[in-house]
Amino acid sequence: MLKTFIQSFRLRNAYKVNTIIYSIKQLPVIKKILPESLYQNRALKVIGNIISILMEVISVFIGKLIYIATMIYGGTLLYESNQADIFVHLFLFLTIVGTLLNTYMFNPTKDKYYAMFIMRMDAKKYTLSNYAYSIIKVIIGFMPFTFLFGLMCNVNWIICLLIPFFVASAKILVGAYYLYEYKKKGITINENKPIKYIWVIIGISLLLAYGLPYIHIVIPQIIFSIIAVITILLGIGGIVYIRKFEQYREMYKIILTDNNMNAVKDANQITKDNVLKQIEIDEKLVSNKKGYAYFNDLFIKRHSKILSKATKKIAMVCLLIIIAMLIAVNMNEEFKIKTNEVIMNYLPYFVFIMYLINRGQTVTQAMFMNCDHSMLTYSFYRNPISIVKLFKERIKSVVLINLLPAVVIGVGLPLLLYATGGTDSVYNYIILFTSIIAMSIFFSVHHLVLYYLLQPYNVASETKSSTYSVASFLTYVVCYYMIKVQLPTTYFGIATIIFAVLYCVISLFLAYRLAPKTFKLRI
Repeated sequence: MLKTFIQSFRLRNAYKVNTIIYSIKQLPVIKKILPESLYQNRALKVIGNIISILMEVISVFIGKLIYIATMIYGGTLLYESNQADIFVHLFLFLTIVGTLLNTYMFNPTKDKYYAMFIMRMDAKKYTLSNYAYSIIKVIIGFMPFTFLFGLMCNVNWIICLLIPFFVASAKILVGAYYLYEYKKKGITINENKPIKYIWVIIGISLLLAYGLPYIHIVIPQIIFSIIAVITILLGIGGIVYIRKFEQYREMYKIILTDNNMNAVKDANQITKDNVLKQIEIDEKLVSNKKGYAYFNDLFIKRHSKILSKATKKIAMVCLLIIIAMLIAVNMNEEFKIKTNEVIMNYLPYFVFIMYLINRGQTVTQAMFMNCDHSMLTYSFYRNPISIVKLFKERIKSVVLINLLPAVVIGVGLPLLLYATGGTDSVYNYIILFTSIIAMSIFFSVHHLVLYYLLQPYNVASETKSSTYSVASFLTYVVCYYMIKVQLPTTYFGIATIIFAVLYCVISLFLAYRLAPKTFKLRI
């Protein structure tokens, strides 16, 4: 079994190394220097292996750190009850969510397909060795942070020790149950496509996790300890069942054939199929516009299910939240004062919110999958004049698509500010509204400009641009960092408006100049 694991680890590592080398070769300037023979360079492969192993080690800890720091420890700060009890309470219900969404064993990945069906490795040995490795990573990854944050919350050290084994055992039990379901009923589970009842359980678990503490009901440490010990003991039985199970190859043939390459659909194809299902082919959908304006208008109308209809739902949710906030501030004086303080000092937080609700990236993905991936094969479509004309129309469309929820939030914040006591300067109401609109326009332009300047997709709709991935990731990091920034609304709002205007002007200029050269299919 150890030999099988080493072979599978080398296979997975080789795949990662080649991905790293490919990403390096896609970087501007560097890609012109590095030769195609780069993949045969032994020294670079050694460096790639070192990077891959470091990434593997970091992955053991970084995800667990973020999870416990934000979802668990961060959650304890929201309530006034016993922090130790809330810590274990959240861990209990969120572990249920985690075990259903991240099984490890039932995650259809390319390395499993390569190992079991291309290289013909023993399916049972491959599964058991890699599953054991995943469970060990869970225990090692959770251990330091359950102690760090648990002791900060005054959780008993014995419980801190139990938690990693509790999480691992819960995953083992779910894995064993899924194997039992397959053996008895022939039902296979694909964690990338959870069935409806799993989503129901996840929703209930999240509600119990964060809802019960609001009404001062939490699972005490002693009850959690009993549940943890029972789960660990049952987990031992789960290990025995998983070891005795013999139908791994047959089971994975069903799971992987439904999800991977060649005879198998990959994630990109699934996304593409889902997008195609939502296209509206209706003769009543017409346009009075001409040229590329007509072309773009029809596209937007036919894709309204994944574009404008989604923003309407987001806008409705935002409206309900604002109404609920208006009711809450009128019922609770302390909440009223805090809300006023937040609006006047935490406008940077809304940068992250506007980033999350903006549909720019979804729109550009739909544009490529259902339009550009075919049209870019025609020379007239790559003509600089054609690109610029269509780009202008798309800018208008993307901005308008994202404007509805932005207007709801932009109007709602001044209303909340007024309802919570107002402000000394009437200009703050105008700045609040204008800055939210500016953020929305900024993200709309940003996503479209990135798409045109770094066009990341190949003809199979696979992302092949590491520069685009890095730019998207940096955008997320900067927006997430804004959560921690505290600045007066007046100054930050004005700065945001000025920055958005300057960015849009510069980006549009760059797009007009460079898009004719960069907007093309990747190999």
